[in-house]
Amino acid sequence: MAKFGLSQAVRRIEDPRLLKGHGRYTDDISAAGQLHGYVLRSPHAHARILSIDTAEAKAIPGVHAILTGQDWLAEGLGQIPCAIPLKNRDGSPRAETPRYGLAVEKVRHVGDPVAFIVADSLAIARDAAEAVLVDYDILPACTDLATATDPGQPQLWDSAPNNLCFDWETGDKAATEALFAKAAHVTKLEVVNNRIVVASMEGRAALAEYDAGSEKFTLHAGTQGSWLVKDLLAKVVFNLPPEKFRVVTPDVGGGFGMKLYLYAEYALCCWAARKLGRPVKWAAERMEAFQSDTQGRANLTLGEIALDAEGKFLALRTRNIADMGGYLSTFAPFIPTGAGTKVLASVYGFQAIYANVLGVLTNTVPVDAYRGAGRPESNYLVERLIDAAAHELGIDRIELRRRNMVPPSAMPHRTPVGQNYDSGDFATVLDAALAKADWAGFEARRAESEKRGRKRGIGMAYYLEATGGDASERAEMRFAQDGMVEVLVGTQSTGQGHETAYAMITSHQLGIPLEKIRVVQGDSDEIPTGGGTGGARSLYSEGTALLATAATVIEKGKQAAGEALEAAPADIEFTGGRFAIAGTDRGIGILELAMAQRERAARGETATLLDAAEIAAIPAHTFPNGCHIAELEVDPDTGHITASRYIVVDDVGHALNPLIVRGQVHGGVAQGYGQAVMERTAYDPETGQLISASLNDYALPRASDLPDIEVELMEIPCETNPLGVKGAGEAGAVGSPPAVMNALVDALRGSGIHHLDMPATPEVVWRALQEAKRAA
Repeated sequence: MAKFGLSQAVRRIEDPRLLKGHGRYTDDISAAGQLHGYVLRSPHAHARILSIDTAEAKAIPGVHAILTGQDWLAEGLGQIPCAIPLKNRDGSPRAETPRYGLAVEKVRHVGDPVAFIVADSLAIARDAAEAVLVDYDILPACTDLATATDPGQPQLWDSAPNNLCFDWETGDKAATEALFAKAAHVTKLEVVNNRIVVASMEGRAALAEYDAGSEKFTLHAGTQGSWLVKDLLAKVVFNLPPEKFRVVTPDVGGGFGMKLYLYAEYALCCWAARKLGRPVKWAAERMEAFQSDTQGRANLTLGEIALDAEGKFLALRTRNIADMGGYLSTFAPFIPTGAGTKVLASVYGFQAIYANVLGVLTNTVPVDAYRGAGRPESNYLVERLIDAAAHELGIDRIELRRRNMVPPSAMPHRTPVGQNYDSGDFATVLDAALAKADWAGFEARRAESEKRGRKRGIGMAYYLEATGGDASERAEMRFAQDGMVEVLVGTQSTGQGHETAYAMITSHQLGIPLEKIRVVQGDSDEIPTGGGTGGARSLYSEGTALLATAATVIEKGKQAAGEALEAAPADIEFTGGRFAIAGTDRGIGILELAMAQRERAARGETATLLDAAEIAAIPAHTFPNGCHIAELEVDPDTGHITASRYIVVDDVGHALNPLIVRGQVHGGVAQGYGQAVMERTAYDPETGQLISASLNDYALPRASDLPDIEVELMEIPCETNPLGVKGAGEAGAVGSPPAVMNALVDALRGSGIHHLDMPATPEVVWRALQEAKRAA
């Protein structure tokens, strides 16, 4: 392979540093004279705050401040914002849920911040928190999404009668109704997309400093992009110019959407640092994270699919009840609406689609983006519906999908919900997955399992993702004095391997060895703009910006080489990291040239430096797709599920680094598998207490729960970006839940079970089998 080639399985260059414990995370950072912050949180899901007595707590030696919601208002600080405006079906705006850094008048979920204690040590701050006396008037709590909008339920906000925050729609309702009216068959299915606790390996943390002379804040925090947090802090919370804030994001140990947002604790640390004139540090404990990090999914969805007499899909109709929690988080209204519904057509040729989404408020932790952000929920509904329709019609489930897939000849294809697919060969990907999984030989394996008293099932799901994010991205390349090339990017790695991927692109374009490239990210002062990381956007957006920047470096290099070699720039060629006069052996390497030009400039001589920065427009997003096949066994005596094999065939376009892509798919599949059969976020229906608030009570998948995940990549290049890449970061989590649940239903159908909801824990499976026995 080419020395500087792409498409190679290069091991991640950041891993030795991280695996040896040399990573630098927010909690590793300390500042001279720092104080420690602790958040006193509500023990109640719903209550009025009658009074807060801080006198005894303030008297404890070492306590510097105890801040409350009334202090926040007195300071004139703004809200922790929801950044998504939304119109209801009738054209009216969605309800507002004003949220401050600390609760004012009412708390609306267990864990709602009530007071911020700042002290010399964390131990002192904790002791002081126990001495704060809060008088609560406890109110009934609303935690059941299915009944939250019923008359008589506890009301969270006066602005949202019956707890309905928004009633939104998309698609062509009239056309959809007309197609349903003439359908030969209609299949209905109601599914649960269970609430997920994100549980990133690294908890959230913050360290804020304030310089009184420049009146500037510096916030260190683990984010998915410093610039959104900076802008919201400056413009919305503190009403200051953005240049008064510097947000620095060091290494981040997992994000999955949850670290995109401005959280109250970041603003609290900044506020306290300004008031006290000393740095303030805060870090979440694991139970605190369960009660304060945004959670994911939490949907109840009714889907209906209309088919003609030949089994061709006519129309899709959905009604989704989406839990928003106690407050609207930063992007929350967008997740089940604009994000989720744009993939409802999936890879199939529907003529019309209509979707209605109800945003509902409950006394629970706010819900926002979680790996895939709305697209896993929609794919889950469609793939479960298709399996149900196939069973009702007596049509093979593979054949039903194949009849309805959009063919390559139809590309570009515009869906009924307005998405434009530029590329894809869905049937070929499907066939490759079936062959790899030996789908045809499954019945023999089922029979063998039956001899051992086990129930075996196989399930598949074809998914389609739609990436998202800002419409532009910036990259910068600097030739540093130490001989390294610094690549400054506007995205943020949270474990995806960005340092390797961006170094590979730079190496390929400029002919520079990987070990001479240093990727810089996360500092909003050093990098003026950035779209951050989310929506599987990083490689296609930042990669496009890197290509544009590298092209500028080469053009500047030709000018500089002309100066150094005494030739016209038009006569300079660049290849393999070397500038040379065409037709001669006279040339100079790019690193040598960059250093020489820097030295000339230092001497005051005329020089063309090779440093460059470009902002690239990102006019279109991408549509990764693929087929997941799960094969599993069920022990009917215990309900225990064993996943025996898992196959993925993915079209993520050009795989820049297949090793990283496979790793991303592995992680996504593990998260989707956990959601399908293990992860249950449980709130007490009476009190609203989160009773799965620790890793003792909330089951995350371990390596022993999963089989080897076999990933094959089929490269069907995207035509909307110059790298030909499609996002891969979220794909695994999109396809795995429906594949696993379809396999489970296939295993249990012979026992009279035709539907189960996630999470299908052993208890759920065992109870379903017992009920089926009694009904037989």
